Amino acid sequence: MSETTSPVLSAAEFQRRLLAWFDVHGRHDLPWQQERTPYRVWVSEIMLQQTQVATVIPYFERFMARFPDIQTLAAAEQDEVLHLWTGLGYYARGRNLHRAAGVVVDEHGSEFPMDTESLAALPGIGRSTAGAIIAQSSGERAVILDGNVKRSLSRLHAVEGWPGRPVVERRLWALAEHYTPQARLVDYTQAIMDLGATLCRRGTPECVRCPFADVCVAHARGEERRFPESKPKKALPTRTTRMLLLLDARGRVLLEQRPASGLWGGLWSLPQFDDHAKLQAWLDSHAPGSGIEPAWTPFTHVFSHFRLEITPQPARVERLDAVGETRRWYDPLNPDAIGLAAPVKSLLTGLAPFALDTPPGP
Repeated sequence: MSETTSPVLSAAEFQRRLLAWFDVHGRHDLPWQQERTPYRVWVSEIMLQQTQVATVIPYFERFMARFPDIQTLAAAEQDEVLHLWTGLGYYARGRNLHRAAGVVVDEHGSEFPMDTESLAALPGIGRSTAGAIIAQSSGERAVILDGNVKRSLSRLHAVEGWPGRPVVERRLWALAEHYTPQARLVDYTQAIMDLGATLCRRGTPECVRCPFADVCVAHARGEERRFPESKPKKALPTRTTRMLLLLDARGRVLLEQRPASGLWGGLWSLPQFDDHAKLQAWLDSHAPGSGIEPAWTPFTHVFSHFRLEITPQPARVERLDAVGETRRWYDPLNPDAIGLAAPVKSLLTGLAPFALDTPPGP
């Protein structure tokens, strides 16, 4: 290791301090900490990727109520899985969760393989998540390096560079390996995640309460917020789309299922068009005689890599020549249990109590 990434504490002292702090201040009553199984830990870890604990808890509880074991999840339709995922975002996680359940059932006899390499080969499970599943469910030694751990170790050692760079990530894995103990793995793994989530937070670290404040290099320099370094930013491009809100005589809205991969993969959305001319051409072809109404005010949905400006375009139709497997009528007053793209869910929820010609207000 380089000078800035060599251990500032012995592994034993790091573990002693961290676990003493965790015993008093750590989180001990999270739903997935009860009845720990590889399945429950796995679901929680996938949900917690890029999502805060407070947001995840109700989703996890609803998910467990419907899919109490991996066989139930594997046997479910993807639509139902994505329906329960709606609002969590990063929907590839939900699709991979469903795919991985099928692999575990079909290829591993419904039992999770409990080695890092085999777990990391499952859809949506990387090296750190595999380590968390093993350590949290079995107590066996396995190393984790999620976003919270990266942040804490980056500050503790003032590790230069964006953690997404392979050379930086290797340094952080070496530190994580150094500090991971042979005993109390369940507590240690939760503790080091809690440290980053509750004290060594991204924007407002609480160094005064941190058990490592006296040895943290970034804190000594007064540079806590500089670490970990951010990914080099690029200006987010803006794309535009028109979403067709097509209602039939019964007040149902036409939905289309998105392709399995790509934006909102596998979810149900409103038909989308690049511009008004293409939308009108589709109506002329598929729903002749439909009545188009004034467009609603555009709004913006922000993704990690671009901004999408959405213009809702209401229209009415007496009949539609063909619906097909990838299209369906959706009743906002009696909604189906299907996975919906987040802005579409908002539009449909707001639409339910209103007539189509009166856009929902605040």
